[in-house]
Amino acid sequence: MPKFLYGLTGVLESMVLSLGSHGDEVRQLEQRLQDLNLYTGSIDGVFGGGVQSAVKSFQGANGLAADGVVGSQTWSALFPGADPPAAPSIAGEDITQRCLALTGAFETSTGVPDCYCGLTGNFDGQGISFGVLQWNLGQGTLQPMLAEMLTAHADVAANIFQDNLQALTAMLASNRDQQLAWAQSIQDPIRFTVFEPWKGFFQALGRASEYQAIQAEHASQIQQRARTMCGQMGVTTERAIALLFDICVQNGSLSPATVATIQTDFGQIPAGDPMDVEVAKLQAIANRCAEASLPAYVEDVRARKLTIANGQGTVHNVPYNLEQQFGIRLQPFAG
Repeated sequence: MPKFLYGLTGVLESMVLSLGSHGDEVRQLEQRLQDLNLYTGSIDGVFGGGVQSAVKSFQGANGLAADGVVGSQTWSALFPGADPPAAPSIAGEDITQRCLALTGAFETSTGVPDCYCGLTGNFDGQGISFGVLQWNLGQGTLQPMLAEMLTAHADVAANIFQDNLQALTAMLASNRDQQLAWAQSIQDPIRFTVFEPWKGFFQALGRASEYQAIQAEHASQIQQRARTMCGQMGVTTERAIALLFDICVQNGSLSPATVATIQTDFGQIPAGDPMDVEVAKLQAIANRCAEASLPAYVEDVRARKLTIANGQGTVHNVPYNLEQQFGIRLQPFAG
């Protein structure tokens, strides 16, 4: 999704697209750069290195600072007379949707709505993982959602899966070992990429508003757990709910031993500005969560969690700014 800059009042000041941005505005940018023979990549709505290089080339040729960032000045040069895009709609959604968009971006490396179609194979032994929060067969989190879709929206499911609907129904009715065996049968055993037509089926399912609503409902249950954890740990901001939500998704929860260590850390935070104390608490949660992870993933988890705690950072080489991209701020969350 596109990044935007806000002033201290929260009012939109200028539009910014840069490395890591996603969405229709990026597609528009890609098409324009392609029309100018500066970009030869796909029109996929992902601001990657190829787009960044093309932007720098355009900026250099037009007397602009060649930083690879599309602010209002570069946008106006690319699209003379055109109004800049409106602010990202996600910034106006409730905190549940904003947290979902952020964690979905981490989980799938794409923005709304493409993150709802995130699909990965058996690289982690979970069969297949699908959706904005990568629900999977191995842990049994994907099956209830697929079953709900087939029951509540049978006509939509039938239109998507056509002659293969029976195979999907039979898979859901089988035991866990059989479900995992089915998942392995529809993907490359080395690269773990899902074969067609199943890849296309799942992408179409992820684009269906009915299934997106099912995903959002299941995510709201996780959000409630995150809210409960915020209350238990005495953190109150939108960043806090985003951090605890991400922990619930990626790590499941925090063990009692980890929580006890975090509380000890809290006791060592000096008194001061309430928001400074809040950030220090979030940093403690982030670091202790990372240290409780499997050794191979400690630094990956740390980068992701500290990005949320600090409000900005880099995850998998993609820069994030929570307030600019997702409207997630260091202020008390509602509800």
